Amino acid sequence: MSFYNYLFGPKLYMEYKGVPEPQRKMYEPGAVEKFGEQILSTLSVVWSVSYYTSPLIFTFLYRRGYFVADSMPTLAKFTTSVGLIVVISLLMRGVGRRQSKAYTNMVNALVQAKENKSSEPLRRFDIDFTSWPVDFDVKALAGDLKKPTDPVSRREGLSFATLPCELIAYLAINSFGLSMIYPGSVKLLQKFMRPMLIAGRAKLIEDDNGIRYKVKTIDSNEIDTLFIDNRNDNVGNGKTLVICSEGNAGFYEVGIMGTPIALKYSVLGWNHPGFAGSTGSPHPEQDKNAIDAVVRFANNHLGFAIEDIILYGWSIGGFSTLWAASIYPDVKGVILDATFDDVLYLAQPRMPSSLGGIVRVAIRKYCNLNNAELAMKYNGPLLLIRRTEDEIIAEDNRIDTNRGNYLTMSVLKYRYPNLFKAAQLSSTKGLLSKPLESFNYTVAEEKLCMARLITYASDEGKSFPMLIGADYSEEMRNQMALFLLRKHLRDYNSTHCTQLPGEFFSIPWDIPIEHGFVFT
Repeated sequence: MSFYNYLFGPKLYMEYKGVPEPQRKMYEPGAVEKFGEQILSTLSVVWSVSYYTSPLIFTFLYRRGYFVADSMPTLAKFTTSVGLIVVISLLMRGVGRRQSKAYTNMVNALVQAKENKSSEPLRRFDIDFTSWPVDFDVKALAGDLKKPTDPVSRREGLSFATLPCELIAYLAINSFGLSMIYPGSVKLLQKFMRPMLIAGRAKLIEDDNGIRYKVKTIDSNEIDTLFIDNRNDNVGNGKTLVICSEGNAGFYEVGIMGTPIALKYSVLGWNHPGFAGSTGSPHPEQDKNAIDAVVRFANNHLGFAIEDIILYGWSIGGFSTLWAASIYPDVKGVILDATFDDVLYLAQPRMPSSLGGIVRVAIRKYCNLNNAELAMKYNGPLLLIRRTEDEIIAEDNRIDTNRGNYLTMSVLKYRYPNLFKAAQLSSTKGLLSKPLESFNYTVAEEKLCMARLITYASDEGKSFPMLIGADYSEEMRNQMALFLLRKHLRDYNSTHCTQLPGEFFSIPWDIPIEHGFVFT
């Protein structure tokens, strides 16, 4: 075994339980490896700080005269000393790892995975995912991999009048703005959460027989995914795959997968670009390429038909989910939990009003997460779940300000324009200002509304917008509007970040087609 593999090999976090090891074990490096690793980690932190403060450091050194000829030998000596420390630390780490049986076993498994293209022995270990071999590469697929035009982008040409504002917006979104929208991409937060992520991943792998895969996108990002296969459970929901898209600080290890797993669905979780084991950054284009690669992986590698896939998104994961639905319209259904209509209306109140114009430009041009527009590109079954105590996408926990209300009305207005006219939209807005449990309809009314929909869809088809109701009375429109609201939206009495109970997760409602059906 080459000593190089020990010098520059990945960090080992854990050995999973199995036949050789009945209990999971966190990897404990020996004293020599630990000392060398601590020095390297300290130097890495110093380098990172120096990189971001380099203008100040260079200015300070220049004023002290360190860039004149007489000071060059001193700088060279300092550089040589640091280099020597790095070399000694690497050697200590390599020697310490070479003495570890666990690390040696991991290196053997890693070499075997890269040589034989088999990752099975490596799956006993939790390692730094950058060294994990790619299990599925989108670019290896035959056919045209070009994506459809982004239906929600607004990229008008530049003008001299708006150039300063657009330049500031660009700098803002690419410095701190994207981190504010996707705090899960901040490395400091990930470092803090690493023990929780390792433990959560271990639970999914050991208790739920999860399998970790690396998926490579068309833009060469590597996406960290984990798959739970329940297809052998003949009495459950295992033939249906639920693809879970997490929130802006969510990770599949501790995220929304638990709900469909408990219901015995097959489940596929993934982390946004720049989150934990996924490379890249959560720019919208990279995120869209990521969810596209995940769906292709599910279809081409795992063997699930598109018609057997449910797309499940929580919070900002609703954008990823709706994008996937817009390019894979034949999915079984879409479930959106605690999702907003447009990120612009969440960003503006959190910034000074004087910066409103810059915020609008930054969002619309560089991070246009407009779920209301994306939802119009998907014609399939859709279920919206609203948190009645939501504190993130509502102001001061007030249900009437929940941005999910606006997404719901936008969807219903687009899909049934003749049923949701001004009067019905006003009434729906009033209903959404309170929990829906206090509004109901009778069994007879439900049967009547369903019969109207089946009749129309059987004769005219059920593509949207559906023009049913042009000749209805106001009373009939009101009745249908309440029925459709209840079919598309469910309330969960909870705050934004709690786990969704299983009773709220179900295959979204759809209008059945009965050819020859006659409403009487």
